[in-house]
Parts: sequence; C-alpha cells; structure tokens
Amino acid sequence: MKKVFALIAFMWSVAVLAQNEQLAQNYFEKGEFEKALVIYQDLDARHQNNTFFIQKIIACYQQLQQYGEAEKLINEKLKSTEKPYLYVELGYNYQLQGDKEKAEKNYNKAIETVAQNPSNVYAVASTFEQKVQVEKALEAYETATSINKSLNFDYQMALLQGQLGNIDLMIERLLSYSYNNKQSLPVVQNQLSRFMNEESNTFNTSLRKALLVNTQKNQDIFWNHFLSWFYVQEKDYSKAFIQEKAIFKRDPDTFNNIVILARVAADENETETAREIYGFVLENTTDPDLLLQAHEYLITADIKDGTEKEYPAIEQRINNLLTEYGTGPTTLDLQILKADFEAFHLKNTQAGINTLNTTLDQQLNRYQKAKVKMKLSDILLLDEKFNQAIIYYAQIEDDLKNDAVAHEASLKVAKASYFKGDFEWAQKQLKVLKSSSSQLIANDALELYLLIIDNTVEDSTQTALKKFARADFKLYQNKKTEALDAYKDILANDKTQSIQDVTLLRIGRLYEEQKQYDLALQYYKQIIDNYADGIYVDEALFYSAEIYNKQLEDTGKAMPLYEKVIFNHQDSIHFVEARKQYRQLRGDANS
Repeated sequence: MKKVFALIAFMWSVAVLAQNEQLAQNYFEKGEFEKALVIYQDLDARHQNNTFFIQKIIACYQQLQQYGEAEKLINEKLKSTEKPYLYVELGYNYQLQGDKEKAEKNYNKAIETVAQNPSNVYAVASTFEQKVQVEKALEAYETATSINKSLNFDYQMALLQGQLGNIDLMIERLLSYSYNNKQSLPVVQNQLSRFMNEESNTFNTSLRKALLVNTQKNQDIFWNHFLSWFYVQEKDYSKAFIQEKAIFKRDPDTFNNIVILARVAADENETETAREIYGFVLENTTDPDLLLQAHEYLITADIKDGTEKEYPAIEQRINNLLTEYGTGPTTLDLQILKADFEAFHLKNTQAGINTLNTTLDQQLNRYQKAKVKMKLSDILLLDEKFNQAIIYYAQIEDDLKNDAVAHEASLKVAKASYFKGDFEWAQKQLKVLKSSSSQLIANDALELYLLIIDNTVEDSTQTALKKFARADFKLYQNKKTEALDAYKDILANDKTQSIQDVTLLRIGRLYEEQKQYDLALQYYKQIIDNYADGIYVDEALFYSAEIYNKQLEDTGKAMPLYEKVIFNHQDSIHFVEARKQYRQLRGDANS
C-alpha cells in the first residue's frame, strides 16, 4: 500500500508541476510577467537548478526591465552551478542595457568554456541561438569542432548560415551533413523543401548547382537520388527520370523508384513524361502486375488523345491484354477501362453494362465491387437512366459508409440529381459534402452548390440553370458539339447574369480542348473584362496565361496574366502553379 500511495503522490506532483508550468507560460505569453515570475520562482525553489525555470525567471526580470535582479540571479547560479550557458545569459543581460563591452566579455567567456570542454557547446550554442546571437553560436560550434574532430555540427551550422543569408554555405553544409549521415537525409530534405517553397526561387538555382557539382565530383548514386528528389520537388519529372535511369543502370534493385515516378507523373497529368517512363517499364520488367499497370496507363493516355479512327486498334489492344492476363480481380481496372471505353467512346452503353455485369460475378471484395458499381452507375447515367444510376451510387454509400469512396458516390448522386434537374435534392446533398474530408470532393461540391444557389436567387424559375445543367450533361456524355451549341444558346438567349461567366468559361475550355486557342482566349477575355469580381476570373486568367505560355509561346502576354493570379487571387487553386510558371518566365530558375 505504501508503494501505491507513493506512486499516487508522485503522479500527483508531476500533474501539479505540469499545470503550474502551463499557467506560468500562459501568463508569460499574455505579457503578465509579474504573475509568471512568481510561479517560476516557486517552481525553481522546488526543482533546484532546472535550466528552463532559471531562464524563464531571467526572461521575466528582463521583460520587467529589472536587469539588476536578473544579474544577481545569474551570478548566484554561476557561483553555485558553474553552468557555462549562464555567461551567455549574463552577456545578453548587459546587451539589453546597451553595455556592448561587458556583453562581449561574457559571450567570450562562454566560448572559452567550450574551448576548455567541447561538450559545453550544446548548452552554450543553444543559448546563443535562443538569443539570436547567430554569429556567436557559429563561433561556439566551430570552437568545439576545432578541438574535437569527432563532433559534427554541420546541420546546426548550416541553418545558422541560412539565417545570416549565406545560402550557398548553408546548402554546402546541409549536403555534406546528409552525405555523412545518410540516415538523416529525410530531415535535410524536409528542411531544404521549406526553403524551396519560399518566394525567391534563387535558392532552387543554388541547390541545383550544388547537387550537380556533387554528382560530377563524386560518382556515388546518393547524389543521383538527391537530384531526382530535387527535380520531383520542382515537378520536372523528365529530369528526375534521367537520374532514375542512371541509378537503375548501376543498381537494378531501384526499379521500383521508376515505377513510383511514373505514377507521380501520371497523377500530375504530365502525360508525355509518364508515357516515356511507362514505356521504359514495359522494356525492363517481366513482373505481370507492373506490365499490366504500364499497359493500362498507356491505353488510357491513347484513348484520351486518340481519334475515332484509332479506336478499333485500341479496342483490340484491350481485348488482347484480357486474353493474355485473364478476367479476374487482378485485371479489374482493365475490365473497368474496357467498359468505360465501350460506353463513352464507342457509344455502346449496353456493351459497357454487359462487361461490368460479368465482372460483378467474379470473386471481388466490397471495395472492388464498389469500383465496378461506380462505373456501372456512370454508364447508366450516361444512358440517361438517372434513377437506376442513383440506386447504384446509393448502394456504394451504404456499403462503405464514411469512406472516401462513399463520399465520391454521394457527390455523383448530387450531380445526377443536378443533371436530372432536381436542384433541391442536389443542393441538400452538396450542403453536406462541402465539409468532406477530401479537398477535391469538397471543392467540387462547393462549386456546384454555389452555381445552384446563385442561379436560383436571380431566377426563381431556374430556367437558365435547367438549360445549363442540360448542357453540362451533354458534356458528361462526351457530346461536345451539342454541349457547345447549348452553351452558346444560353449566352444568346438567356440574360440571367449569374449564369453568363460560367457559361463563357465552359465554352472557353471546350475550344481549348479543340486546340482553337484564339477562340478560347476570346471567351476568357470576356470574363476578365466583364466579370472581374466574379468567382471564375482567376480561372480565366490562369487558362489564358497557360495558352499564351505553353501553346502560343507568347511570354510577354502570359506573364501579366500569371501576375494577376498571384497578386489578386491568392486563394485560387491555380495560385501555386501560376507562381511557379511566373518565376520560370522571369528567369528565377535559370542555372
């Protein structure tokens, strides 16, 4: 029982200590230094020579400008403990009073203790860093390493050099540290990525140069890995692939890195690079799963970019793969791709439905069944069988409650209701989905929700909204000519203002897909000129900039448009990409 009571007493004292410490910290942060001081003094009395409490008491005295009390306490603690960090505290206390000579004298005493015993560097340099005495902290680290060569503070010193603005030196030390301490590579890369995301892109240029120099000087594939990582951060997947190929030639066990890079490039819609990487995968593996994955991506890309004349050959490729690999859970994605191709591109919805019904008869788990049912619902919706589609989407919602797939099904129920013209029910669904944990689903739900709300407020009959939903449905059905005509009819014959800018945007996007860039720009310009306060102007600016930059190669017109997105639409989903493209055009990333 005594042991139990002792344990309870100990736990109680720990809890009280934590509570008092938190209370003191709250007072300190609110500027109530007198109250904080009383508690910290009490804590120090109970826990003699606790460095944290001592430093907090000193800080309270200094905030209250009671420098004499602070000096008295520091000297008392120096006499009783001889802790070297206290010389830094004493020096800083003099510095706050404007006595630079005494401050420097005590700072030098702190560094002398490091010279006498290099292990003192940890407390001394850390205290210098707390006081933002960056150069003194560097001097402490350099003193320690000059005496004890086994000590390595490259990481700490690198960050201090960064604070001083010595970017090249910071990079050099971080790279050296990561090479000598390879287990710390993720920590270094995380630190570097923070600087890469800053406003000035000169850091990226310096880092690239340093990595290239190390790659040339030292043939260790460590540097190829590092360069590949760097190019992925810059979303330059083509250059990352060059590095990964060089690594693979020397270490075939790294092949999985190439597969991962292919997936990343595909996810980022870098189609040409992804094609190239997946082509390399096909040539260099016999793994059936990887071969199937590569074939599926290349077929999907060919469907997206192909013409109707090429469809028979694509269909044959799909059928050949299913013959080779069989129809079962391992080829589930390929079977779903086949059904999608039959319905949306060959315009044979019944064939797509038959393919999926056959797939549902296979031994599938509930997630696999949900994938099949999702595509089956999509095809039923395509065939204007709205109610049947909604039933299947609802089954997915019930089978996978609170799962991301269920949320996707919920969004599709809302869209189906919207296409059908049942705006009230769609609105109820979307209201819930706006708070989805998936940002993509939440964004799509919010956009559609606002479209319905805005066009119901201005036009209670929802006449324009019904026309627009019908045009959107034509777009969903891949009937782009009919959709374009429907959107143009809205512009010509319906004067509901709230529908005009989004209609212009839809038309612009359709012309852009058709590579009729001049026409796309005309429609985007109408949004920019006439709906500058609307919610679609950032998209019109960004898409126009992209056309000028990547299609027409007119950087003079692209840059001001990117600039407007950066400075006027910082909440835009296109902000990050606009900033990246603007910097490249400005020449920030030139080596």
